[in-house]
Amino acid sequence: MKRLLGLTRYAVVVPALASILGALLLMAQGSFAMVLAVIDSIQNQYGLKETIVEVLTAIDAILLGTVLLVIGYGLYELFIDTDIDVPMWLRVEDLDDLKSKLIGVVVAIIAVVFVGVFVDSNRADDVIAYGVGAGALVTGLALFAFATGKPGKKSREKL
Repeated sequence: MKRLLGLTRYAVVVPALASILGALLLMAQGSFAMVLAVIDSIQNQYGLKETIVEVLTAIDAILLGTVLLVIGYGLYELFIDTDIDVPMWLRVEDLDDLKSKLIGVVVAIIAVVFVGVFVDSNRADDVIAYGVGAGALVTGLALFAFATGKPGKKSREKL
């Protein structure tokens, strides 16, 4: 029974691979949108605001792809293989590491979305609402990370 329960950890392979595939798709679409934004800007001589909105939309897709990639790698590393070849900053030792990495990327996405709203003249009335909402969400994420986080590695090394 113990061995059977231990094998259930491999159920994470499917969502990890699905997350990585979704990440690759979003990154490809975001990159393609970025190239189109450059071409459109040159051909149609878009103004600065229109170009910023298109570029930020493409970056938003790329950042969301990054979130999915971090989730996919993190799940795989936590449940299947701790020796996966990823950069040191992407190493996930426990769920707290995965949580902090995700919070960082989500905050970056929130910032990109807010700047997109800020520069989009069609959504000028929404700027304050988006700003307050984004600020509240970032504050909530920071409080969550602080309240549920473990002591930093530096403080553990001193103990």
